Amino acid sequence: MDMTLPPTTPRYAKCIEVSKRIRWEIDRDVIRGRAFDYEKPFLPDGLSMAPRLAFLAAPERRLFSQVQGRTYANMFGLVERFIGAKILEVSRDHWMGDQVALEALVRFTDEELKHQELFRRIDAMLAPDMPPTYAFAPRPNEVAQAVLGASTWAVLALTCHIELFTQAHYRSSIEPAQAIDPLWKDVFLFHWKEESQHAILDELEWVREDGKLSAKERDRAVDDLIGLVGAVDGILQSQARSDADCFTGALLRDLTADERAAVHATMLAAYRHQYIASGVKDERFLKILGGMVTKAQMQRIGEALAPIVG
Repeated sequence: MDMTLPPTTPRYAKCIEVSKRIRWEIDRDVIRGRAFDYEKPFLPDGLSMAPRLAFLAAPERRLFSQVQGRTYANMFGLVERFIGAKILEVSRDHWMGDQVALEALVRFTDEELKHQELFRRIDAMLAPDMPPTYAFAPRPNEVAQAVLGASTWAVLALTCHIELFTQAHYRSSIEPAQAIDPLWKDVFLFHWKEESQHAILDELEWVREDGKLSAKERDRAVDDLIGLVGAVDGILQSQARSDADCFTGALLRDLTADERAAVHATMLAAYRHQYIASGVKDERFLKILGGMVTKAQMQRIGEALAPIVG
C-alpha cells in the first residue's frame, strides 16, 4: 500500500489543529444566558444600507437592520443545510485514502450542523419580539435538494463563495461596528472563527474536484454555477419583498408609495450585496476561480452576474 501523503495534507492538518483549539459551544460560549437588545441595530450600516433611507428616523433604521439581521441568520442556516451535505458527500473520496483530510471534513460537517442549530436558536429567540408578520419563506430541505442537483464543481464554487463573503462581512463590517447588539455580534464572531477554516477546506476540495474534470465538463459546470447564482438571486428577490412588507407594516406611520419603493429597492440591493456581490468580487474567490476557468468562461460568468452585482 502506498502510504505517501498528498502534498495538501498539511493544510488539512492545520484546519484540524485550529478546529480543536477554537472549538466553542452554543450556550457556554455564545449565548451565555443573554437576550437581544432591541435598542441597538443588528446589521451594521455597511451591510444593511439603512443610511440610504434618509426619510427614516433613527429607530426606524434600527428596525430595518433588525429585520435584515433576522434574515441574515436564517440565510446562513439555509445554506449550511446543503453545504454540510455536500462536504459529507465529497469526504467519501478520502474514506480509503488521506485520513487527515477525512477528519478535517468530518469536523467541518459537525461544525456546520452546530451552526444550523445556532441559527435555529437565534430565530426562536427573536420571534417573540420581532414583527409578527416576519416570514422566512425558503424551505431549507427543498433548496438543498435543488442545489445538490448541480455539479459538485458548481456547488463547491458556491460554497467557497459563501464562506469567503462570511469572512469579509465579519472583518470589514461586523467586527469594527461598536453600536450593534453585542449578542448578535458574538453570534457572528464565533461563526466566523470556524468558517475561517471551512473556507480553506472549500478551496482544497474545489481545486481537487476541478482536477477531475474535462474541458467540456468544466464548461457545463460553469453553466451550473451561473444557474445556482441566479437561483440565489430569485430567493433574495422574494425575501426582500417579504422583509420590506414586514418592515413597512411594523412602522407606526404610513410611508408614501415612493418611500415604500425605496425601502424595497434598498432591501434588495443590500441582499444582493450581502449574498452575491461581496463574494463574487472577493479577491481570493476571483483568484481561485480564475485559476480554473478560461477567459471566455470568466466573461460568461461576469455577463450573467452584471444585472445582479452592477
